[in-house]
Amino acid sequence: MKKWLSVLLFITVMTVLAACGTSNNTSGTANNGSGDNGNGDSGSEVATLTIEHELGTTEVSKSPEKVVVFDFGILDSLDQMDVEVAGVPQANIPPYLSKYEDSKYENVGSLKEPDFEKISEINPDLIIISGRQAESYDELSKIGPTIFLGVDTNDYLNSFTKNMETLGEIFEQEEFIQQQLATVKESIEALKEKATALNKNALIVLANEGNISAYGAGSRFGIIHDEFGFTPVDAGIEVSTHGMNVSFEYILEQDPDYLFVIDRGAAVAGESSAKQTVENAIVEKTKAYQNGNIVYLDPNYWYLSGGGLTSVQEMVKEIEGSIK
Repeated sequence: MKKWLSVLLFITVMTVLAACGTSNNTSGTANNGSGDNGNGDSGSEVATLTIEHELGTTEVSKSPEKVVVFDFGILDSLDQMDVEVAGVPQANIPPYLSKYEDSKYENVGSLKEPDFEKISEINPDLIIISGRQAESYDELSKIGPTIFLGVDTNDYLNSFTKNMETLGEIFEQEEFIQQQLATVKESIEALKEKATALNKNALIVLANEGNISAYGAGSRFGIIHDEFGFTPVDAGIEVSTHGMNVSFEYILEQDPDYLFVIDRGAAVAGESSAKQTVENAIVEKTKAYQNGNIVYLDPNYWYLSGGGLTSVQEMVKEIEGSIK
C-alpha cells in the first residue's frame, strides 16, 4: 500500500511541475512576441518611432489608426497609400480629393484655424501639419502626437523626399514610397533635360483679385526654376510666402519667354479671373503672350496641395506639356 501511495505522490508532483513549466514557457513566448516594456510586464506594446521635424521631436506609433491631416499634399500621399484618415479641414479641398468632404471624415476646422475641440473628440494617434498650422503646433501637441511635414521651398525635392520617406516609415510602406519617389524623380529629370535644352527664361506670378505677385527661385512655386530647369527671368525676386507685389509694367520690362500663372481665386473661391487680369494690353506686348507661352497652372496642385505624390507628378506633367 505504501508503495502505491509513493507512486501516486510521485505522479502528482510531476504533473504539477509539468503544468508550471508549461505556464512559464507560454508566458515567455508572449514576452518574446510583444517585447519587454522595460519593467518586466508583458503585453501588446505598440512600436513607436521618434520623428524629428522642423518644429521638434515627436514619438509616433507605427501605423496609427486615428490620423488627422491638415496638409492636402500629405492627404494626397496618404490617399495614394490607401491610408484611412479620421479628420481633415473640409473647406477648399481640391476636387481630386473631394471624397474627403464626406461626413465619414470629421471636419477639423480650416487650414488656418483648427477646431481644437473637434480634434480632441477624435483623440488622434497622429496629427500632421504644415506651414499654415505652424502657430498651432503647441496647442495641437497637447491633444495628440503632432508632426510638421511642410515642404522646404529652398530645398524642395529633398524636403519632399524626406516627407514621403517619413510617411513610409510611419505607415510601414517604405517599399511603395521608394517606388513612387523613383517615378517622380525620373519624370523630373526628363523634364529638366527638356527645359534646359529649350534654354528659355520664365516668370511665375500669382493672380489674386486683380493683383499679381511674382515668385522666383526658392519660393513656394520655385520648383519650376530649382528643379524643373527654367531660368528665372529675374534673379532678384524676394522670397516671400505671398510673393513680391509687381505691376504689369514689371512683367513687360522683364519680358519673359514663359509666363506661368497660378489663379488663387479659382482655388479658394472657385471663381477664375486670372486670364482677364493677366492678358491686358500691357502684357500682350511680351514674348510670352505673342508666342502663346502664357501657361495657366492648376491651382489645386500648385496652391492647395503641393508636395504630394499626386500633386508633384501632376505639376511635372503641366510644365512638360507647356514646352513647345
